[in-house]
Amino acid sequence: MLRNPFHLVESSPWPFTAAMGALFLTTGLVSWFHGKGLLLLSLGVLVILLTMVQWWRDVIREGTYQGYHTSCVSMNLRWGMLLFIFSEVCFFFAFFWGFFHSSLVPAMELGCVWPPVGIMPLNAFKVPLLNTAVLLGSGVSITWAHHGLMAGKREEALYGLGLTVFLGVYFTVLQWGEYQEASFSVADGVYGSTFFVMTGFHGLHVLIGSVFLVVCLVRCYLHHFSTGHHFGFEAAAWYWHFVDVVWIFLYLCIYWWGS
Repeated sequence: MLRNPFHLVESSPWPFTAAMGALFLTTGLVSWFHGKGLLLLSLGVLVILLTMVQWWRDVIREGTYQGYHTSCVSMNLRWGMLLFIFSEVCFFFAFFWGFFHSSLVPAMELGCVWPPVGIMPLNAFKVPLLNTAVLLGSGVSITWAHHGLMAGKREEALYGLGLTVFLGVYFTVLQWGEYQEASFSVADGVYGSTFFVMTGFHGLHVLIGSVFLVVCLVRCYLHHFSTGHHFGFEAAAWYWHFVDVVWIFLYLCIYWWGS
């Protein structure tokens, strides 16, 4: 039997269950918006969470215990992660395009001014500035963890990862408090919709990145990573740095210049 450097994945039910979970999630959201209850939405979230756990378990087994993640497979995984991050860049680029379309040349419906009349923007030098410092600090801590992992210093990697997770959760708590104190809502015209959609999607990415890092923290504690074989951690670090960069643009454009 001829061997090749590629990993031919065996049949798996998880793509199907993930698709069903996404269907239940979107249908459940529409039902919830129309006052039909949370049953279908909760089912979708539960199916997606179970699929994540089972699918990640299989990938960890393939890469850590079965040796399927050869150098060629790891390189392809890196390209896949880079292309995924590029797709996320395009995702946020569309929102920035919409924001600048409305803010650079405000329409008559907005009073030809930005922010629109009646909107009291958040102070860019209070909680948003603190959030910026928190995320930039988390970028430093995850870099510290990466260098510790490459140097074989597992304790440093654990400390760095733990600190990064804490800062990510702290950022989410601060943003939630900011939403509670905002004098406008997502229903307040184009300003409210662009503000909450852009910062909300970024907050969602912070939550996803925090879960990503928690998984890496557990794997690091269980000795799944070595000095030369830790792509799971690298993918999480790349994703987290992407989240940091997006926030810098959000802070400069929406909180500082846009207010």
